[in-house]
Amino acid sequence: MIPSRYMKIDKEGSRSDYYSNGKLLITGEYLVLDGAQAFALPTKFGQSMTVVRESACYYIVWTSFDYDGSVWFEDFMTYDVIISNTQDEQNSKMKNTLIGILHEAYKLCPVYTSTGDGYRIVTRLNFPRTWGLGTSSTLINNIAQWLGIDPYELLERSFGGSGYDIACAQHNTGILYQLVNQKPQVTAVTFKPSFSDKLYFVYLNKKQNSRDAILSYYSNQNNVERALPVINSLTQQVVSALDIGSFASAIERHEIEMSNILELTTVQETLFNDFDGIVKSLGAWGGDFVLCIASHDPRAYFKERGYDVVIPYEEMIL
Repeated sequence: MIPSRYMKIDKEGSRSDYYSNGKLLITGEYLVLDGAQAFALPTKFGQSMTVVRESACYYIVWTSFDYDGSVWFEDFMTYDVIISNTQDEQNSKMKNTLIGILHEAYKLCPVYTSTGDGYRIVTRLNFPRTWGLGTSSTLINNIAQWLGIDPYELLERSFGGSGYDIACAQHNTGILYQLVNQKPQVTAVTFKPSFSDKLYFVYLNKKQNSRDAILSYYSNQNNVERALPVINSLTQQVVSALDIGSFASAIERHEIEMSNILELTTVQETLFNDFDGIVKSLGAWGGDFVLCIASHDPRAYFKERGYDVVIPYEEMIL
């Protein structure tokens, strides 16, 4: 039993603020898990986290705000629950997930639960959490910043994945990302294409579960070893493209290659076969955002088909 609305404790103590960028994976989706070189871009959208330390309290009060200012999660967790990783079926899914993350963080940094103080933590998204731009990865990176622990290790212990999204959370430029002996290798790259006015990001009106998508990938792996050098070459071509033609050609070939590996039709074949341009899946196929390459503003085309979120490159990418 704790608070009467989480009992505002004593007076406000020390405050720390953190911020992490969202992400979009342009090349190397899925194969990045097997060592392919991927190209990713941090977004102007992300998540902030404010931590206020409060005395004489042995629990964490957590409040999460969506982009529109509405509270989408609010609860408290005692240190006993966090240390023992007590998952209760009466809890919301989010609370159990958060307890699990904070438990793994405790194992990496036990001291945060033993200071005799508690914390009031507030997170704020500046994008709708259904967009799939990194609600989880920005949270993991913010918690890691707060506690001074390795965000890649915290990710591995909680959600899993390649870690490219953690790299985007920490960088303000495009990145080349690769797992070498299962260790992240990150290279910042300058990607300021002269043809950025021809690039748009379209939300497919559904969020794809990354963990489910990864499981699907592992159950449908075909010719991965053969594909790795091909994808690596295409990634380099995408990053170094000097004109829209070269960029579009590499993007289109990448999509075809991934279609063959996943044994799935491309998003363009499935949803936009009459589109005058190129559409490429980003990250998990089947949801979240796609990249659109078009010589003319395509917003009317997509909105006629029910896709109202069409964001120009310059409004999306840092």
